[in-house]
Amino acid sequence: MSAESSNLSNIEHRAVIKYFVKKGKTPKEIFEDMVSVLQESALSYTMVKKWARLFQLGRESCEDDPRPGRPVTIVTKENVRKIEKLVLADRRIKLWQIAEGLQINKERVGEIIHEHMNMRKISARWVPKMLTPFNKQRRLQTSKDFLELVGDNIDEISDRIVTVDETWVRQYDPESKQESMQWTKKGERPPKKFKVQSRHRSLWRQFLG
Repeated sequence: MSAESSNLSNIEHRAVIKYFVKKGKTPKEIFEDMVSVLQESALSYTMVKKWARLFQLGRESCEDDPRPGRPVTIVTKENVRKIEKLVLADRRIKLWQIAEGLQINKERVGEIIHEHMNMRKISARWVPKMLTPFNKQRRLQTSKDFLELVGDNIDEISDRIVTVDETWVRQYDPESKQESMQWTKKGERPPKKFKVQSRHRSLWRQFLG
């Protein structure tokens, strides 16, 4: 399961915990397993430990117990507006940061973002280089000029292009996939990140004159 498709409801989280408890795993093992798969969407260790204990004592239901009195509603228009403002200001903000800032349970924050704002956190899509509109136009024009120059003489032109002193350079990415994750609304294009290349250059010599 990828981070992009791991948004589970509270009941589904508890069902996973119940399954692992029946498999004989400890709360710590369950928590680490869930974090490795669900990442930001995983329950806190406190919640995992609480529900693991309940299932160990024989509880079968994954539903919340009925609460006396009028329930306190966290999912309000005001809270949705506040969370949306924070997320749009920083697409990389974490659930716990929002929860601490607004004094709202982390699971409720996740519920508002996933179910009411229809957003999810996805990794940036790798692209080779960052090109400005000018760079793109220049590449297009250069390609057109070359095609016009070649015409019907492809073999002759190819014989006059020589590559010398070519250097292979290892590319590296200083930002991990998880670090690049950003909150994105349904239908939006994924964010981009650009591969960093060390400053060695391949030397090309063209004999077109």
